[in-house]
Amino acid sequence: MSAVNIGSTGNNGSEFRPKPPRATGTVTASGCAVPGATEATCGGEPHATVPVAYDGILLLGFGGPEGQDDVIPFLRNVTAGRGIPDERLEEVAHHYRHFGGVSPINEHNRELKAALDAELASRGLDLPVYWGNRNWMPYVTDAVESAHRDGRTKLLAIATSAYSSYSSCRQYREDLADAVEATGLQTALQIDKVRQFFDHPGFVAPFVDGIRSAVAELEARGITDLANDVEVLFSTHSIPNADADRSGPPERGFGEGGAYVAQHMAVAAEIMTQLGIPSSWQLVFQSRSGPPSVPWLEPDINDAMQDLPGRGRKAVLIVPLGFVSDHMEVMWDLDTEAIETAQELGMIGIRTATPSTHPAYVAGLVDLVEERLQATPVAERPAVTDLGPWYDVCRPGCCENKRLGFQPALAGIAP
Repeated sequence: MSAVNIGSTGNNGSEFRPKPPRATGTVTASGCAVPGATEATCGGEPHATVPVAYDGILLLGFGGPEGQDDVIPFLRNVTAGRGIPDERLEEVAHHYRHFGGVSPINEHNRELKAALDAELASRGLDLPVYWGNRNWMPYVTDAVESAHRDGRTKLLAIATSAYSSYSSCRQYREDLADAVEATGLQTALQIDKVRQFFDHPGFVAPFVDGIRSAVAELEARGITDLANDVEVLFSTHSIPNADADRSGPPERGFGEGGAYVAQHMAVAAEIMTQLGIPSSWQLVFQSRSGPPSVPWLEPDINDAMQDLPGRGRKAVLIVPLGFVSDHMEVMWDLDTEAIETAQELGMIGIRTATPSTHPAYVAGLVDLVEERLQATPVAERPAVTDLGPWYDVCRPGCCENKRLGFQPALAGIAP
């Protein structure tokens, strides 16, 4: 069955619609600890042990503009509730306008949806994929409405984000709560979500392949002393320190940086172990926004590069570890600004590939679906770090947003 195409952007001819309002509550079935859950997760156990006959998949994206006229309405959606005037939004809009007002993220999700469809079909799984975004059409509401019209009642959500934090996990769960309330489908649909896949081998393999290819390119350009000449910079989106500290379940006690930093560090270390190359590496951050008075995770990738020439580095490999595809933060903050910084410092800069539609990544996402269809025992679930396999049901208090507090969310135990 083909993946379902729903919705379009204003640039493609449909009238712009603002994203739906925030949910005011959630509906929890009698005897269940998890709102909107299937029988496998309603009890709130960390991992599902009951197979579920899901009849559809929700692919959850961030969304992005697809034309110059879309840019400011899109940024209004992203910053909704913060009271940011359009003149300040225009300061960010120039990143998008530089690329014709088009973010590649929607096209990447169309490609990912098609790849998932092919992988599901190859395994004999008749599961339609419904794609919806947080910040641009098609919205998550469009996806759940389309699934409902098709008679689907048990959906499994895949967010296009691998790590634990408010914006990369909990906010997607809030999007689900917003969508079922806005559509009035709170009791018509049951929705679970696959676990965070930061250390699933299918997510890790594309980064290993990407670095190997980059190393081969460096060697072809005469950089052969990997131990002394090359620095590997694993880059991810910076977030406020307060949000990072609250990422993951409080019971795990990750401390400073929370699960967000711990997961990235563990995956980066595993990648370097698999590669077996002697290059020095570090975790760096990018795409910081918000007032300077609010501390965000550091060091910024451009700052981290400043002392590398003094340490003898001739090249940097920039690995977009926090991203699943090439969207605006990758194209502008890495391909444009970070590469320019490397060149200004007299170093070769190479940005390695994101997972995108790498066969291992696509197969890994479908492995996560089968994991839930079959209730694969935790001991048999693949994870390349000691932190995983992560939870099927988010734990109480997981990934709080300090500014907003706990909003209604599906696929986890309240709050």
